[in-house]
Formats: sequence, structure tokens, C-alpha cells
Amino acid sequence: MSLNPTPAGTTGPAPAAAASQPPQLKRVLGLWVLVLFGLTYMAPVTVFTTYGLVTDMTGGHLAAAYVVALATMIFTAVSYARMSQAVPAAGSAYSYTQQTFGGHVGFMTGWTLMLDYLFLPMINFLLIGIYMNTQFPSVPAWVFSLAGLLLVLVMNALGINFVGKFSGAIVAVSMVLIVVFVALSVNQLASAGAPSLLEPFSFADGYGPIFAGAAVLALSFLGFDAVSTLAEDAKDARRNVPRAIVLATVFGGLIFILVAWVGALVFPDWQNFTNLDSAGVELMAHVGGTLLTSLFVAIYVAGCIGSGMTSQVSVTRIIYAMGRDGLLPQIFGRLHPKFGTPMAAALAVSAISLLCLVMTLETAASMISFGALFAFSMVNLSVVKHFVVDQRRRSGADLVKFLLLPLVGFGLTIWLWTSLAPSSFTVGLVWMAAGLLFLAFRTKGFRKAPPKLTFSEA
Repeated sequence: MSLNPTPAGTTGPAPAAAASQPPQLKRVLGLWVLVLFGLTYMAPVTVFTTYGLVTDMTGGHLAAAYVVALATMIFTAVSYARMSQAVPAAGSAYSYTQQTFGGHVGFMTGWTLMLDYLFLPMINFLLIGIYMNTQFPSVPAWVFSLAGLLLVLVMNALGINFVGKFSGAIVAVSMVLIVVFVALSVNQLASAGAPSLLEPFSFADGYGPIFAGAAVLALSFLGFDAVSTLAEDAKDARRNVPRAIVLATVFGGLIFILVAWVGALVFPDWQNFTNLDSAGVELMAHVGGTLLTSLFVAIYVAGCIGSGMTSQVSVTRIIYAMGRDGLLPQIFGRLHPKFGTPMAAALAVSAISLLCLVMTLETAASMISFGALFAFSMVNLSVVKHFVVDQRRRSGADLVKFLLLPLVGFGLTIWLWTSLAPSSFTVGLVWMAAGLLFLAFRTKGFRKAPPKLTFSEA
């Protein structure tokens, strides 16, 4: 795609010149459509994914952890907004860092982001097992996880992708479910009385547990940056894409905080959760009984299948492109002769996803947050490098916008990043070290141009 598309509302080139120009996307998406797109990718029902885990980590102060996470993400969202204005084309943390700091730093950012792509399918299969097991306890969770993995693998291999047809419906139903949950909770609190309304926001146990919980909650905010990939589809992209990125982050974060707050009030005895990984099910049962619980599990599992399909297709296409371009063995760059799909890449992703049979939810969530928080940190630094260092915009107002705010965002994301569980942090650093060695090998000791990771294939 062109990095400098014709701005909306301007006159295009003459027909003869146009014939030599690369094709450009039609700009049809307005502000609120972009915001909805960001919320769809964030999937508000994700608040229940780590509900029990982070509630336990924070001593019942999940809402406080979400406040910290949202504050951090707002600074980062503003940085994404700045970079989407500077580079008004389909972008990402990888492309922003690559264009600002150069290919080597960009490669390492993209390599670290690969953790997200590799672990996202796996965590969805893990969650399918956890939640289905709550309804069919006689069947081990790993059976459901394996069934979900094989189902998605077959559909991926055959080229069947139904996600786009029902993902919007799943998000809409999920929002209705959240509204019903909040309404029933408020009704229950009104009749039975509530504990202190501000207790869920307390930092009484110190900042450490809250920041550790907020670090894991970075998982909940994945997707707000997806709005930047629609820059070439958006009307008045320089104005609407930045606003949509920030608004999607704020609205999504407020939904998470509301659910966490109401949940803590209606079920304050979080120590009584029998299974922290599926605490959302117990919360629904407490508020709405069997009917609401069954509906919740059905919607959640359907969403996990859709998300698992989408994320596996994305990383499969990336691995295929890397094999095709010589960054990975050529077998990964081949298409199946009958189905026309990257079978070897799909099998490789599924093999990695088998970790869902042995990995805990906490570890999986922390690994995804590791990659996300590192990428968020680099986007914050990209703003400083692009505007203050390269463009030398150093007036008082510019230093606030392009230096102070991004550095606050960088500091917060690094604080959360280093607050992750030591085991996850160690694995993440080993992954980065492997990427650095690979980069050194491919660039003859950093003397040649680095390879480009093709995230656009996702």
C-alpha cells in the first residue's frame, strides 16, 4: 500500500498518470465506525478472561488495576494517534518503529510482537477448555481445548473463514450480556445493600499488586491500535483515525472498569471463587443463575472460536510470508496444491498452540502482555524521536505533546512491563535474545539492511 495516499477530498491525478499509480482504498469510514471497529477488536467481554486471576493478584481490587491500565493505555493511545497523523497509512507499532528508528529496532519490535501473534490462538483454545469444563465437569478441560484447536486447524487448512460473518453479532450480543449483568447486579445491590462503593478502587495493599495486575490487563486492551490499520479506508484520516484510537481506548477501558467495579460490589468475597480461571462463570451464576451462566458460556466460547480462528489465520499468513521471503525455511512459504492454503504454516501454529494443554492462563496472559507492552513502549518513544529529534518541534506546547506525554506513557508501560511475573519476563527476554541473534546473523553483524517482517499479511 502507498504510504502517501491521496488525501480525501482532493482531486486525483489525470487518467494517464493514474494508471501508473498503485491502487488505493476508498475512504468510506467515519469517526464512529472507526471507534466501533476498535471496540470490536477489544471485545468488551474480555474483561472476564482474567477477572479471577487479577482479582486474586490485587486482593480484590481489580477495578483499581483497570484504572491504572486505562491511564497507561490513554497515554499510549495518544502516541498511536500522533504517529497515525505522521504516517497516515495503514500502520502498526512495527511500522511506526521501523520508520522512526530504522530497520534494526523495527525488526526487534516486530519480533517481540510475534509473541502476541503466536500466543493469541493458544490462549483462546485454553479458555475454550476452561469454560466448557464448567458446564461439563466430567470431561477434562484439555479435551475441549484440543477439540477447539483441531476445529480451527481444519477450517484454516481448508480455507474456511466464517469469522467476518458473525464477529459483529458476537460483539453485539456480548454488549447486551454486559448490560444485563450490570442491571441485575445493580438490582441485587439495591435490595441487599452494598459495601463501600470505593473499596474496589483502594490501593490499601500497596502499589505493587495493583501494577502487577494492571500489567496482565494489557491483554484486555489489545485491539485499540487496530484502528490505525484502517487509515487508508477512513474519511479525513489525519483527523478521525487519531480521535478514534483514543475514544476506543477510553470507552473500552470504562466498560472494563464498570464491570470490575460492579462485580466487586455484588461478589465482594472473591476468596470464595472455586476456580480463578473461570471466575466469570461463578460471577454470572451469582447474579443471574443458570440461564445467564449458560448464555454467558455459549457467547464466550463462540467468541473464543472466532478469535482463535482470526488470530491463527493472521499468524499463519505471517509465517507463510516469512517462508516465502526466505526468512524461514521454504516449506512454510508453500501453499497446499488443492486448498491453496499455507498448510505447513498452519500446522506449525497449531503445534505451538498445543501448549494450551499444559500452560496456565496466568502464564499465557502474561506472555501476550509482555509483547504488547514492549510494542506500546516503542510507540511512545517513536513520538519523541519523530517529532522532537527528527522534526525539531521544540516549542513549549510541542514539548508537552511530543516529549512529556509520550515519556509519561513510556514510563508507565515500562513499569507495567517489568511488573509481569518473573517467569514470563524471563521467557520474553529469551525470545528477544533469539531475535537479536537471528538479526545479527541475517545482517552479517548488523552491517546489512535487516529483513522486513510482513505483518501486513495478517
